[in-house]
Amino acid sequence: MVLTGRAGLLAGLGVVFVALVMPSWSGVGVVIGVVFLVCLVDLLLAGSPRRLQLSREGDTAVRLGEPAAVNLLVTNPGRRIRGLLRDAWPPSAGVQDPPHKLDLPNGERRRLTTHLVPTRRGDRHADRVTIRSIGPLGFAGRQGGHQVPWTVRALPPFNSRKHLPSRLARLRELDGRTALMVRGQGTEFDSLRDYVPGDDVRSIDWRATARRGNVVLRTWRPERDRQVAIVIDSGRMSAGRVGDAPRLDHAMDAALLLAALATRAGDRVSLLACDSAVRADVRRPAPEDVLPSFVNALANVDAELVQTDFRVVVSQVLERLGQRSLIVLLTGLDPAVIEESLLPVIGPLLKRHVIVLASVADPRLTELEATRSDLIEVYNAASAARTRLDRDRVTAVLTRAGVTVVDENPDQIAPALADTYLALKKAGRL
Repeated sequence: MVLTGRAGLLAGLGVVFVALVMPSWSGVGVVIGVVFLVCLVDLLLAGSPRRLQLSREGDTAVRLGEPAAVNLLVTNPGRRIRGLLRDAWPPSAGVQDPPHKLDLPNGERRRLTTHLVPTRRGDRHADRVTIRSIGPLGFAGRQGGHQVPWTVRALPPFNSRKHLPSRLARLRELDGRTALMVRGQGTEFDSLRDYVPGDDVRSIDWRATARRGNVVLRTWRPERDRQVAIVIDSGRMSAGRVGDAPRLDHAMDAALLLAALATRAGDRVSLLACDSAVRADVRRPAPEDVLPSFVNALANVDAELVQTDFRVVVSQVLERLGQRSLIVLLTGLDPAVIEESLLPVIGPLLKRHVIVLASVADPRLTELEATRSDLIEVYNAASAARTRLDRDRVTAVLTRAGVTVVDENPDQIAPALADTYLALKKAGRL
């Protein structure tokens, strides 16, 4: 039984009245008995919340930070129910509504909408639905709960998609619509056109020139159907926050932009998220399924507080790739980890593939290095400068080993990685 504030107020007024008019304990007992009887009658007249029939419909997936709506269908086969309904979700689901007011006569159905704005990636599961049915007098009521399962998946937000149109425009310039001036190792024949002064004479097609009687030039375009493997480090280096999000989230954003661009370029894209074990694995989906499969696979990936085992990463990549491919490794530039864990095992990848290492830099280091107004800030500036020098040193080591390094701030890492991909395409290195 649930007592309302009205029942407490009635009992209190009755006790005060008895104390003023008939100051005896027997009078107080009579008042309490009457209040209890009224509440009992009200309880018996209240509809049973356990007889309600509940089901759900609505959104099952939403990008992080965007609103979702989940409808709760409530059918009442019994006595009329008046009261409150609370649709409980975990705090990270971001419920925007207070408990719903419910007035449901016999045989009718109501649709109650719960609005969510998730604050974390991953699956958010509906909790218990609690109904409080108040009697017609408003003194007491019944309370019961129902389990009505539902899951809303909060997907990575893909904030870098705003950079996609400009990179696609540059891709169209490379993709045979504007002739390449330099013939690269990985380019393929596109078409013939007349020679224009200033063109590369190495691209002259002498047989076509002899047939036509004027100088004819071959044009080239970047090869299609190449393999691009995106590898995201989900270990402890990705757990640190840079700005308002973990490094892992910035890496995911860059991976989605690169995947969208490479798919439009005609390449086959795969995804691997790994630390000491594989956390997400998407192997060369169909072009129209690349982004949906990537965001669904990454939605439940969180940074694990373990050291990434790059032997596992390298073995997993070698297992998936056959022909020469582009491998994009999104990880940190921790000198100790790179020199002790990555460099000793990356050799088999460097022999056959093109490797790009992308890392999210912390803009706070630049701010600390530039501020030196007191002793503490001087120490902070020295520490930031030491960190920058270490990153520069490990970048130089990776570059000498044949790895292309992209080290940019969170708001620049995604477009910088896309630009690096386009530069490799233009140079014919894929």
